[in-house]
Amino acid sequence: MQLDERKLKILQAIIRNYLETGEPVGSRTISKYTDLNLSSATIRNEMADLEELGYIIQPHTSAGRIPSDKGYRLYVDTMLEDKVHEVENMKELLIEKADKIDLLLKQIAKLLAVNTNYASLVTKPQYRSKKVKFIQLTEFEADNLLAIIVLEGNIVKNKVVAIKDTIDKEIILKLNIVFNTFLQGLDLTEINMNVIQKMKEQAGNYSNLVSDILDAIAQAISEEEDVEIYTSGATNILKYPELTDMEKITELMGTFEEQKQLTELINKTENSDNGGIQVYIGSETPVEAMKDCSVVTATYEIEDGVYGKIGIIGPKRMDYEKVVGTLHTLMVQLDEIFKKK
Repeated sequence: MQLDERKLKILQAIIRNYLETGEPVGSRTISKYTDLNLSSATIRNEMADLEELGYIIQPHTSAGRIPSDKGYRLYVDTMLEDKVHEVENMKELLIEKADKIDLLLKQIAKLLAVNTNYASLVTKPQYRSKKVKFIQLTEFEADNLLAIIVLEGNIVKNKVVAIKDTIDKEIILKLNIVFNTFLQGLDLTEINMNVIQKMKEQAGNYSNLVSDILDAIAQAISEEEDVEIYTSGATNILKYPELTDMEKITELMGTFEEQKQLTELINKTENSDNGGIQVYIGSETPVEAMKDCSVVTATYEIEDGVYGKIGIIGPKRMDYEKVVGTLHTLMVQLDEIFKKK
């Protein structure tokens, strides 16, 4: 069921009031808070409908209402469109640090935490593309070859390949020519049976070695890189009473301390291209310790195929407008900075 304008305004008023106070909201408060000029009785009826539809809940008998995850979701999806808030001095602060990416990203994490009053995280850039740029095979001890694989973005992978018999330098040179001729510019998914068969034909008596080297290259390319994550403002979470249950806060703080759990959060959130914003509310959040929180993420891109994630973690009653506006502005500023580099 689509909410009519009156219900939407009442829901918006409930959410805004709850964002400000953290207290359940009653009909009398809403009658003063909105421009609808409705009686408390009418508002109570509308609130009853909203509760029946699952947009608000009553935490205690005789108490006011608070937004449900469904209510927050509607708020995010319908009320934050075209909300872009300028962040004072953000561009100047970012440009000052733009000469060194790591310092820039640490500064972003701190700036977001201070600006939003929530926790923040920023990942160092990762590489979407895993296309082969160059392969170098060299002798490595008596019974091994060292395969050096250079991927786009100048990512270097090394893999040792065991060989049964000693091979001379001319054969190694021929294999280097074969691998670079057929694999340069290809992603792992593009190395198909037709390509492999042609390589084996060129390698002649060393076709079995081609298979071993290809297996090593595939393994090297497929290995996941450790994601480095900068965080800031974790203690801001303690400012929100609904998140200060001892067991919950211990688990939540542990998440910020362990890179593994934060990496899980980053990996399980969707990649949003071109600075798109993703909002995860309550149970939508992919990490169990953050089920009572909301997580807002954005993807920044330094150059084609080189990207990272920015995230803000706070209570479900976070100021979504400010958070989304801040991230939108940040994406624009980062785009301008990286294009100038």
